Amino acid sequence: MNEDDQPDVNALIPELKDWNNGEGIDAEAWIGCMGNAELAIGYSLIFWPKFVRFKNYIIRAGLSNLDYIDGWEQRCKGDRGATESVVNHLHIVDIHSYGKNGTEAQIRYLGRTLKHIHEVKLRSEFPDLKFEVYFNDEPGLDIMDYQLTFWQID
Repeated sequence: MNEDDQPDVNALIPELKDWNNGEGIDAEAWIGCMGNAELAIGYSLIFWPKFVRFKNYIIRAGLSNLDYIDGWEQRCKGDRGATESVVNHLHIVDIHSYGKNGTEAQIRYLGRTLKHIHEVKLRSEFPDLKFEVYFNDEPGLDIMDYQLTFWQID
């Protein structure tokens, strides 16, 4: 993602055009009307995730359960990258798994944004390590198949 990747916010948030008696509203004003502090805090945990060192892995905070990691380590035959990849994966639709999932365009936008955030944050917190951050950003996938993950590379 770079500065030239300006999304069509009105296409991603179609409701914007309906506000203000049909005159529309910008995304920041819409957030001010629709959001709340609790949602903002919750989203901050997704959009600026915490990472931890656990064993020889870098994983998203909250996943550092020895049995869980050991199980994946065994299934992945000790391959650190494969283990980290599966442990750290996030289905983008799971962000709102009990609500409205979103369109393909919305999910792909969120995935690209989260990919960029993960790249920046991992590089900032672990400057001595290198990571592959992967989002399968291709059109036409089943909405459940859009996933983000990361792993260390040697």
